[in-house]
Amino acid sequence: MTTGPLIVQSDKTLLLEVDHPDAGACRRAIAPFAELERAPEHIHTYRLTPLGLWNARAAGFDAEHVVDALITYSRYPVPHSLLVDVAETMSRYGRLQLVAHPTHGLVLHAVEVAVLTEVLRSKRMAGLVGERIDEVSVAVHPSQRGHLKQVLVKLGWPAEDLAGYVDGEAHAIGLVTDTWALRPYQEEAVEGFWHGGSGVVVLPCGAGKTIVGAAAMARAEATTLILVTNTVSARQWRDELLRRTTLTEDEIGEYSGARKEIRPVTIATYQVLTTRRKGVYTHLDLLDARDWGLILYDEVHLLPAPIFRMTADLQARRRLGLTATLVREDGREDEVFSLIGPKRYDAPWKDIEAQGYIAPADCVEVRLDLPQGERMVYASAEPEEKYRLAASAPGKVRVVEQLVAAHPHDQVLVIGQYIDQLEELSGHLEAPLITGATTVKQRQELFEEFRTGRIRVLVVSKVANFSIDLPEAAVAIQVSGTFGSRQEEAQRLGRIMRPKKDGRTAHFYTVVARDTVDADFAAHRQRFLAEQGYAYRIMDAGTSPGQPG
Repeated sequence: MTTGPLIVQSDKTLLLEVDHPDAGACRRAIAPFAELERAPEHIHTYRLTPLGLWNARAAGFDAEHVVDALITYSRYPVPHSLLVDVAETMSRYGRLQLVAHPTHGLVLHAVEVAVLTEVLRSKRMAGLVGERIDEVSVAVHPSQRGHLKQVLVKLGWPAEDLAGYVDGEAHAIGLVTDTWALRPYQEEAVEGFWHGGSGVVVLPCGAGKTIVGAAAMARAEATTLILVTNTVSARQWRDELLRRTTLTEDEIGEYSGARKEIRPVTIATYQVLTTRRKGVYTHLDLLDARDWGLILYDEVHLLPAPIFRMTADLQARRRLGLTATLVREDGREDEVFSLIGPKRYDAPWKDIEAQGYIAPADCVEVRLDLPQGERMVYASAEPEEKYRLAASAPGKVRVVEQLVAAHPHDQVLVIGQYIDQLEELSGHLEAPLITGATTVKQRQELFEEFRTGRIRVLVVSKVANFSIDLPEAAVAIQVSGTFGSRQEEAQRLGRIMRPKKDGRTAHFYTVVARDTVDADFAAHRQRFLAEQGYAYRIMDAGTSPGQPG
């Protein structure tokens, strides 16, 4: 009998024995198509889902690849019914195709008539398609291209979009590579996106997603709209484009709360696009302000719901989503799949680390007990208050002070959710605090002082979760977060993943109150990083950080 690390079950769950010598190779083999659900110490549970299998199919993995990975690493014979189901699920992708027709414009074409007949019987298809052209083709109004793809995913027949894209307004953009070169995985990411036409590139924080975006712009040589999470991020994008490309300051506009510039390359914040006045999105004209040839979505996993609706109208434009994780806590991954595009490239974090492009990281969960008085207050609290009480436990201040003291020569980020907790930590540590109330100018000044080493410890709220470039940050201490958010956990670890000049390891601490929902949420948050191969050591508060708990 084989002794592989994987147990494949007929209910589509995969159990991976973490301590098995082949666990790492197995995890890498199943990562393109399986999603991690639970990650306790010894056995990790993955699940096969239609969306995961369709993403793998769109990225170039066929059913034979999936079946081979399951059989190779499975400890027991893989259930035949599951192998059949994998093959049938993956074969659904592409049996419907959106294509350009010389006389009918946009057409939904079926490889077999029965599939088209089935979907056309659905009430959800009402108003999305026009006249039947022949038994395997039906006309589609171009304005319904995105909505149709959304519905077809819900119906279990994801369409392959082969209808092509308008070139948009041409604009010369080149890369300036006299002092640097695209890394091999960045070239592969751009190639995967360009070959597919639209879609998502998944790369670890610190692996150069902005450079992938710049290279895609150079490939398109067209006007580009870049959508980002906040104004600080917008200005980092602008600085990076000025450094890496032939673009000049006059060619790059910022469209944010502070400025309303429309240039050949325009960087807009999600917030300004989703601003409503009297129920109307007042800045939607930006989408039609130019004949855009490329739309870039930074941190695509954070797309606000209104942007999905806007993206449905942009299907004739090339679209590139950039993210460190496709995980969405609202379950709208299928919207990203249908409206931005499928995953075109995904580089495992540990592979990029092995190449030396991101820092190795030591992840530690520091557990403390609530004193008896706080324990009673927590026990008698309403459910909606429990997390705040546990996450803001006063004892965390002392733990953070000890962790900061244990890293006297490192630059440290202290990250949390609750402003009063962060204000207390800022006072105890005598460190500056950045929150949503901090002006963009103040934020930029404090981040610059941190980058140059004039500030060693910085306390930040969730405004620093995303798109903040702090290369020398080597330690992050997380005291509270957005409940069980896996993508937030990944982003926070990403703040310290830039490779250090001396090659040292980064340290990521999560301070957790034992036997509370704080601990439950922490376990949920860690799932994505466990999927990438990061193991959390458990340490008791008061133990030296260099020792196991």
